[in-house]
Amino acid sequence: MNQKDITMENTITFNELRKIKDQLPSGSMRQIAEKLHLDEETVRNYFGGRNFDKGQSVGIHFEQGPDGGIVTFDDTTILDLAKRMINY
Repeated sequence: MNQKDITMENTITFNELRKIKDQLPSGSMRQIAEKLHLDEETVRNYFGGRNFDKGQSVGIHFEQGPDGGIVTFDDTTILDLAKRMINY
């Protein structure tokens, strides 16, 4: 992946983030985790999961509000990979 494939900050609604997650093919969380050398639970947490015993929070911030609230990303690498997997 080259630098222009990475968006360094992005803001979307939580509902939009969940819509992207729900469109991912089966096994996508594992594929993203393997490609980025992350724990699969860390990738799940990126999409709104809350398992911090096994996974971490990585560059994502949630703020309450309409439409599920706002999600701001410091690093959209995981989001960009997910979008490519569903041809978003």
